[in-house]
Amino acid sequence: MTQRRILAALALTAAFAAPATAPAAAQTPCPHHGALDDAFCDANRDLVADAPEPARQRDPSTLVFAYTPVEDPALYASQFRPFLEHLTACTGRRTVYFQVTSNAAQVEAMRSGRLHIAGFSTGPTAFAVNLAGAAPFAVKGHAEAFESYRVVVITRANSEIRSMGDLRGRHWRGAG
Repeated sequence: MTQRRILAALALTAAFAAPATAPAAAQTPCPHHGALDDAFCDANRDLVADAPEPARQRDPSTLVFAYTPVEDPALYASQFRPFLEHLTACTGRRTVYFQVTSNAAQVEAMRSGRLHIAGFSTGPTAFAVNLAGAAPFAVKGHAEAFESYRVVVITRANSEIRSMGDLRGRHWRGAG
């Protein structure tokens, strides 16, 4: 996986603020959708939605931000307050925190245009890109490094799998 895709999988994401559909007459034919929903185009084949045509763009007076669903969303609302204040100062627009109850609700809020900026966890990022037109632009971290997850593969002691290369060409059949 390329570093760009890894960063995208960990990214904070923003959607191009466009409705999911537009009148057919206002749409220019899209030469390539890739894995994106038909409402979005990826003509430059960079795996994210291209900016919508000007007629499909929105200009919200209030920006809505949501962070990935957590056990105590009220705690995150207060922790993100400085970020929201900074975003308000930078954009000149009121910015509010939206508490989401599930990853699906977060993606759907972005897809429907009710959510403009979001911190997605790794799993829903691809859904946000493909279904909601989200465009990853940042990753959590600090000046020295970005945050990431590590994958550990564990096998039985008597398994013939001894290295990652031993997994090549194999398919997981599921439990049971």
